[in-house]
Amino acid sequence: MKIASIVGARPQFIKLAPLSKEIRKFFEELVIHTGQHYDYEMNKQFFDELKIPEPDYNLDVGSGTHAEQTGKMMMRIEKILQKEEPELVVVFGDTNSTLAGALASVKLHIPVAHVEAGLRCFDKKVPEEINRILTDHCSDFLFCPTKTSVENLKKEGIKENIHLVGDIMVDTLKQNLKIAEQKSRILDKLKLEPGEYFLATIHRAENTDNYENLKNITEAFCEIKKIVLPLHPRTEKKLKEYKLFEKLCRNIKIIPPISYLDMLILEKNAKKILTDSGGIQKEAYILKVPCITLREKTEWVETVEDGWNILVGTLKEKIIKNANKFMPNIEDHKMRFGDGKTSERITKIIGGLR
Repeated sequence: MKIASIVGARPQFIKLAPLSKEIRKFFEELVIHTGQHYDYEMNKQFFDELKIPEPDYNLDVGSGTHAEQTGKMMMRIEKILQKEEPELVVVFGDTNSTLAGALASVKLHIPVAHVEAGLRCFDKKVPEEINRILTDHCSDFLFCPTKTSVENLKKEGIKENIHLVGDIMVDTLKQNLKIAEQKSRILDKLKLEPGEYFLATIHRAENTDNYENLKNITEAFCEIKKIVLPLHPRTEKKLKEYKLFEKLCRNIKIIPPISYLDMLILEKNAKKILTDSGGIQKEAYILKVPCITLREKTEWVETVEDGWNILVGTLKEKIIKNANKFMPNIEDHKMRFGDGKTSERITKIIGGLR
C-alpha cells in the first residue's frame, strides 16, 4: 500500500514523526509538505530532530489569505496525487494544509484518514474549527484522540469508521522527553532555574490580529514576573505594526522560535504556561504544568475539566490574577490522552484496509 502523508505546519511535523516511523515498517509512504510554515531552518530543524524522513515534495505555498493558501495547496496537491496514485491519504490536525489535503484527495476518490478527528471548540469564527468540521465530514477514517471527540462526531451524524486511538502527541512526547533532557541546554543558555519562570506563547489570529486583545495580553505580561516568550514571526510583525513591541518590558525575555526538544524542556520546567496554542495546552497537561489559556474556548476540554487548564480570554486583570493564583488540584489528573501507542493502533487499522 502506498500512503501519502500531508503536513504543512510544525504541530503536524510533531504528529507525523511517530506515525511515519510506524507506517514505514509495513507500507510505502511519501511525505508532502505544503510549506504553510515556510521558515526553512525551523522546518529542517524539526525534521532532523524528530528523525522525520525528508519530504518527497515541498510545495512552498507560504503565506496568504486562507482562500489563497488553501486554493494553491489543493492545486499542487492534486497534481502530486494524480502522479503518485496513493491508496490512502493521511492528514493531521486542523490547518489549511489539513483541509486542502482532504479536499484534493476526496475529489480524486482517494480515501482520507484524519488524525486528531472530532475536536471542537464550538466557535466557527476560529478558522481551525471550520477546517476540523469540513475535514471530518469528508474523511473516510476518523482517528479520535479522546472519548469527547468520538461523541462530537456522533452528534454530527458521523457513525462509521470512527476509531478511538488516543492522542498521537503523547507518542511524540514520550519518545522525545528523555532525549530532550539529555540534549537540551536551553535552561543554561537562558540562565533559568526550574520553576522560576512563566512560559508564554501567542500566535492565534484572534489574538494577533486584534489590537485590543494583543494590547491586553502585552500589558498583562508586563505585570507578571519573569516570562519567557518564544516569539512567533507573525506575532512579532503584529506587535510592531500596532506599536506594542516597544512596550514589552524587562519582565519578558523574548527569544526566537526554538526547537521541539528545547520547547519540551521549557514547558516541563515552567512554573506555569500562558498560551493560546491547542498543542501546548495538551503538552502542559501531559507534563503536569498548570496552564492559563488566552482564549474563551478550547477544543481540549479535558484539560479544563480536570482543572489543569483555565480559560481566561484576553482580559488583562483576569490573566494577571490567574497567573498569580491559579493552581490545579494535583490529584485530578486522569491522563485522558492515551498511553503513547496511538501510532501503532492507527497503523494496525490502516493495515486492515488492504
